[in-house]
Amino acid sequence: MKDTSGRNINYLRISITDLCNLRCMYCMPQDGIEKKHHKEILSLEEIYQVAKVAVDLGIHKIRITGGEPLVRKGIIKFIESIAQLDGVKDLAMTTNGLLLKKYAMDLKNAGINRVNISLDTLKAEKYEQITRGGKLKTVLEGIEEAKKVGLNPIKINTVLIGDFNDDEVENFVELTLKENIEVRFIELMPIGQASTWARNRFVSNNSIKERISELIPIYDGDKHSPAKYYKLPGGKGKVGFINPISSHFCKYCNRIRLTADGRLKPCLHSNQEIDIKTALRHHIGDLRKLMEEAILSKPSQHTLNDLNHEPIDRDMYRIGG
Repeated sequence: MKDTSGRNINYLRISITDLCNLRCMYCMPQDGIEKKHHKEILSLEEIYQVAKVAVDLGIHKIRITGGEPLVRKGIIKFIESIAQLDGVKDLAMTTNGLLLKKYAMDLKNAGINRVNISLDTLKAEKYEQITRGGKLKTVLEGIEEAKKVGLNPIKINTVLIGDFNDDEVENFVELTLKENIEVRFIELMPIGQASTWARNRFVSNNSIKERISELIPIYDGDKHSPAKYYKLPGGKGKVGFINPISSHFCKYCNRIRLTADGRLKPCLHSNQEIDIKTALRHHIGDLRKLMEEAILSKPSQHTLNDLNHEPIDRDMYRIGG
């Protein structure tokens, strides 16, 4: 289905939980979050209903996110059900990797095609610091297991943070030299806990590209990808730059988001949300029409760089990565 800007909206990102087994400093409060009551969160059966309608409307790419999706009970059977929907061509997941070693084979067998791993440093002490207790070794073991079972290509998402990991850029890029890994640098966005960080620690991807002058621009054929890709001479993998601040990709945005508590978000950077939980549980409104409304109300672009931009109310973990 096309929106009012003529974009074919064929990508749904589904957050199945706002809970996480990490407390990353730019994402979550130090004391964690107040757990929602069970009834406040969509059941996996309800999420399946939404996904089914979305696929009927032309969605063929689905990504499972959180919080940390692997902490949700019943995740494997849920993925199996989504993978069996006629029309789903690409089923992926974003994870912090802590449980990946345990679940990689099950995810592959259930129908996940590939995984994105959020990883902001390659140094154990710094990882433990920014995640407030996470173990880098566990994540690296999870990445190896994902490669072993064939969840390829492995994509590593790295949020650039000034005075924290901007000195590790070259180390991340080197990962792509000998392995078919995609490292994607993401500009820090002013969302939730990261609002003050984004003002004080923002690092432009353009400045990173200038530092690594040997990178060769490439085109991977997907104009809808938020990343602009490069590679090292002779490198097996790719280096991507996602620039939501310095150079937004709204013109080609093809996605909508479903939050764990049952709201459709046409745009990540807007407070606009459409309540579908009520429609699901109380039969108030038609689910298909509500999804059509969400797609048709998608703005032509975000207003992050506008002087009158209204910061969104939700933290990222409550939206879905």
